[in-house]
Amino acid sequence: MNDNNNPYFQLFQKQKTNQFRVGNTSYKERIKKLKRLKHALEHTYKQEIRDALFADFKKPQLETDLTEIYPVVDEINFVKQELKTWLKRKQVGTPLAMLGSSSYIINEPKGVCLIISPWNYPINLTFGPLVSAIAGGNTVILKPSEMTPNTSKLMAKMVSALFDDNEIALVEGEVETAQSLLELPFNHIFFTGSPVVGKIVMKAASKHLTSVTLELGGKSPTIVDETAHLEKAVRKIVYGKCTNAGQTCIAPDYVLVHESLKDGFIQHFRKEVKAFYSQNPEESTSYSRIVNNKHFERLKNSLDDAKDKGASIDAGGALKPSHCYIEPTLVSELTEDTSLMQEEIFGPILPLKTFKTLEEAVNYINSKEKPLALYIFSKSKKNTDYIINNTRAGGTCVNHNLLQYLNHHLPFGGSNNSGIGKSHGYFGFLEFTNQRSLLKQHTLGAVDLLKPPYTNWKQKLVDLTIKWF
Repeated sequence: MNDNNNPYFQLFQKQKTNQFRVGNTSYKERIKKLKRLKHALEHTYKQEIRDALFADFKKPQLETDLTEIYPVVDEINFVKQELKTWLKRKQVGTPLAMLGSSSYIINEPKGVCLIISPWNYPINLTFGPLVSAIAGGNTVILKPSEMTPNTSKLMAKMVSALFDDNEIALVEGEVETAQSLLELPFNHIFFTGSPVVGKIVMKAASKHLTSVTLELGGKSPTIVDETAHLEKAVRKIVYGKCTNAGQTCIAPDYVLVHESLKDGFIQHFRKEVKAFYSQNPEESTSYSRIVNNKHFERLKNSLDDAKDKGASIDAGGALKPSHCYIEPTLVSELTEDTSLMQEEIFGPILPLKTFKTLEEAVNYINSKEKPLALYIFSKSKKNTDYIINNTRAGGTCVNHNLLQYLNHHLPFGGSNNSGIGKSHGYFGFLEFTNQRSLLKQHTLGAVDLLKPPYTNWKQKLVDLTIKWF
C-alpha cells in the first residue's frame, strides 16, 4: 500500500513533523504532561474507568483500582522522581589512547512511536508504556484492543482531552486498523499480546527496520517443592491465577507440585477459592468474567478436550456461557497432547502436575519455550538456587506471584518467545530512547599522529598502543 493511501498517513506525518519539537522539550514539560495523565486517572475519569471495565468484563472496582489505575500512577510517580537524572548527558570514560577527548551518552527520543495494547488490562497496558514514551520525548499513536470497546472509547476520550494529536493520538478499530498502522515507518513499536501476533508485528516492523518491544506471554510455570508452606503457597497461587479471571500474562499457567503435596494442594485450593469468592463464585462481586464469547468458547473447548482425554477436575469446573463465566478450576492427570498443556491458558483453569525430583520439574520447564514468569514456592535456598540457575525466564518471584510486575526498579519483559525488550521505570525509558554516543576532541590526540604516510616510527607507536593501551 502506498503510504498516501493509508488512512493514518496524515496523522503519522503530523506527528513526524512535530517530533523534534516534542523531542526537545525539557524534563519539566514532560513531567507536566505526566501530571495531566495522573490527574485524569486519579480524579477526572476514575469512576468512568471503573464503569467501563465493569461493562466490558465485570472487573471488580477494587481490582480496577489496584491493577489498572495504581500501576500507571505509580509509574508516573517513579518517573517524576528520576527523569531529570535520566535525561542528563552522561559522561563516560575515554581510553588513554584517545587522550585529549571526552565521551558522553545522550538518551535521545526515538521519534514517532506506535503502542498496540491488549484487552486484559487495557488502561494499565496502554497508559503504562505511554508514560515511558512521554518520558523519552516521543510522539505516540495508541491502538488499544477492540475487545474492550467501552474502555477503548473512554481512553480515546481521555487522550483527545489531554493531548494534541500531533503529540499523542489514540486510534480505535479492529485488526484492519492495526494492519494499516503497521504499514507506516514508525521509529519504534511497543506491542503487548500473544507470541503469534508478536511475530506478525516484528515481521511488519522489519520492513522499515523499526525497533520493537514485544511484551508477550506463554506458559508461566509455578513450582511448589516439598519444603513449601503449602497453605500460604496455595493462597497466593489462587490469588495470582484468579485475579482478572486468569486473564493475566504473568498468571501461573500451570503448577508443578511435589507428589507428596498433591492431595493437600487440592484441598487448600478448594478452601481458598471459597474464602476468596464464596461457595458460588458466580455470585461474588470480587470475580471477573471472560472478556467475550470467543475466549469463553476457547477455554470451554480446552476443558472439554482435557476431560475427553481422561483429565480429573479436582475443583471447580462450572461454566455459564450466557455470562461468560468460568469457575476457578483445578485440573490434574492431564496428557501432554491436551491444549491446556500446549497453549497459554489465559483463564481461571489451573493444570496440576506432580514431580518426584527437582531435576524432573526443571527438565519439564526447559522442554517448553522460555516463560515470561517463573514462580517458586520453597523454604530451601538450595532448591530455589538450583531452579533459578537451571532455568531461563523473563522474571522470577520466590514465595509469591505477580509482585515482580509492581516493582519499577525491576525490568519487566520476556525472553525470546515470551518477549523482546523490557519495560517499567528506567528500562521502559531506555526502550523509547536511543543511546546516542558523543565524543568531543579538545586537543591534538595520539590518533592524529598516526595519519599517512605510515613510517617505522608510527609503526612503533601502534605497537606500543596495542601492547600497553
